[in-house]
Amino acid sequence: MCGIVGIFGPENAVAQLKVALAVMHNRGKDAVGITNRDSIHHQDTLSQLPALAGNKVLGHLLHAVVERVPQPLKRKGILVANCEIYNWQELNEKYQCNAKNDADLLLCFLDKFGMTKLDELDGVYAFAYWNKDTVYLARDILGEKPLWFTYTTDSFAFASEKKALEKIGGIDVQELNPRQILEYSCTTKALTTHSRPFFTYLPENTESYAALKQKTTELLNHSIVKRIPAQKFGLLFSGGIDSTYLAHYFKQHGHQFTCYTAVLDTDTTPAADLLAAQKVTTELGLTLKVRKIKLAEIPVYLRKIVPLIEDSNVVKVGVALTFYLACELARQDGCKVIFSGLGSEEIFAGYERHKHSSNINQECVSGLLKMYERDLYRDDVLTMDNQLELRLPFLDTLLVDYALKIPEKYKIKEEVNKYILRDIALNQGIPKDIAQRKKTAAQYGSRLDSALGKLAKQQQFTSKSAYLRTFYPAHNLRLGVLFSGGKDSTYAAYIMQKQNYQLTCLITLKSENLDSYMFHTPAIEMTELQAEAMNIPLLVQKTKGEKEAELADLEQAIRTAKEKYHIEGIVTGAVFSTYQRDRIEKICDKLGLKIFSPLWHKPQGQELRELLAAGFRFVFTAVAAEGLDKSWLNKVITEKEIEKLQKLHEKYGLNQAGEGGEFESLVLDCPLFTQKVVLDQVDIIEENKNTARLLIQKAHLVKK
Repeated sequence: MCGIVGIFGPENAVAQLKVALAVMHNRGKDAVGITNRDSIHHQDTLSQLPALAGNKVLGHLLHAVVERVPQPLKRKGILVANCEIYNWQELNEKYQCNAKNDADLLLCFLDKFGMTKLDELDGVYAFAYWNKDTVYLARDILGEKPLWFTYTTDSFAFASEKKALEKIGGIDVQELNPRQILEYSCTTKALTTHSRPFFTYLPENTESYAALKQKTTELLNHSIVKRIPAQKFGLLFSGGIDSTYLAHYFKQHGHQFTCYTAVLDTDTTPAADLLAAQKVTTELGLTLKVRKIKLAEIPVYLRKIVPLIEDSNVVKVGVALTFYLACELARQDGCKVIFSGLGSEEIFAGYERHKHSSNINQECVSGLLKMYERDLYRDDVLTMDNQLELRLPFLDTLLVDYALKIPEKYKIKEEVNKYILRDIALNQGIPKDIAQRKKTAAQYGSRLDSALGKLAKQQQFTSKSAYLRTFYPAHNLRLGVLFSGGKDSTYAAYIMQKQNYQLTCLITLKSENLDSYMFHTPAIEMTELQAEAMNIPLLVQKTKGEKEAELADLEQAIRTAKEKYHIEGIVTGAVFSTYQRDRIEKICDKLGLKIFSPLWHKPQGQELRELLAAGFRFVFTAVAAEGLDKSWLNKVITEKEIEKLQKLHEKYGLNQAGEGGEFESLVLDCPLFTQKVVLDQVDIIEENKNTARLLIQKAHLVKK
């Protein structure tokens, strides 16, 4: 892993580039390089670089694992790259490039084919390719290698880390979506986006289970082999099936490596991950090193880690703390490469949400789309800060493509998740009790999430999020909320705000079709009052509500929000509707936006009780299900109504949260509101015994 940066436009471009390189100095300490196209300079340290003229410059920080070949590199075009191309020697011979290493091969490859054959590259990468008057930016399709950019009509800049661009005053800094290629013209200063296709779970593989297992084993083992360096390396180890499979393979093939685990130091029962790691390493004869951290030490690390990952999300920080401490041990041991089992959960269905999904492989694809925001950037900056290159065999593209098409019955079987992987592990000689160990998330297995709770309480904060916000005062991301005014979209927005995300705008679709497949329609006009109550701008898009065609209106609304409010992601209140979430995800990915569905697969009775506990006051504005009638309308929902909904669920199978269209809701008050909504005049339209709608004729806001 390396660091790349480029600046085009400003008169002080060279000075800005050196500042950005200094911010990212830990990404590569083997060499540093800079070019203004006319000349290229490589030095051992940043301070040795000469002053260059020009307002168009590229820079590079080298972390050499195999060959020390400084960048930028120049052939027909100029390249700065952060890459590991595992088939570079094959491509080198095939295309007669006479390349010195994978980056040099990548440059030759781009000179020959431009952006047209990136799928032929087997590996991970983020690069900038400058050919004549055009600069291209691209990443590997999952986003293992990071890349951020900022663009105005006068300038264009990019870097491996967001903080580098913010340091030089970058405006509206965005992470490049891995499914997009950027093309910047130095002449017209226009920025063009090109889309790339992603993995699909169809058609499902129809081979026998024995054949599926054999092929998966071959692909998994090959993905491990091609990532193993010649020198000693490390493995992030929890004792779970993913890291254990990697460790077992390394051991069986005689590789020199060490397992690293980090946990909270406690006088009570040891952390679950420590017990599991010790058991597995003892049984398999592995070398394990453990970092035990005391509660009092944690704030020192938080002051470093939270700004490093540029995020105060509780889950991200909990994982980051565990991850960083283990990486620190590996760095002290002299490792330059470290392995992780990240990705196994997504391709083999290891999360609880997979068990509740109506389409497990579709859920796997959905999770992979989000990995670059949720996991990969965090893990990249943590490893690079410890001068380690992270390698992720479970995210090998050939393995991912194959695994997504494995029938879901072989992924979750009799409540056992990752069934096929566990079965393969047994065949490879891993003891059954180890192969069947249940997944425990790193932040919980290490007890570091519990430690964050204790520290927040000691400092008298109301939540872990509030405590972590002190280490990173900036908002995590700017988000637009797909907002209907109902309980789900409002609660989803509230959850994201509590997690230190900025609610930048609300996006409402007003559909002419009362039976829209995608959009809430009852009392939709009330979103204007609700937006005023929240002091958040509202963007309204009208739509005829025609099935599928209404998606074009949704895309236009989200595109407008991105252009007007510079949002970086979208919040949805989806709970179980794969139909809605899948379509929203496709639009967001096309537009380069991240997507957040914090209620996804939340137990419906639990959600309703959480709403009441958080201070939400809401009424039903429509009902359409057996067991419901007009008496439910315009009534503030309390614990009593929730109990009735539970009984209706047991009797008729009614969705307690109304996800199946059984009812629609309207939020009158919640913690997001600075004023509350009062309904002055309403009418009730009854279609039949179980179907009715609330028409709001007049309403106003009052101070709380």
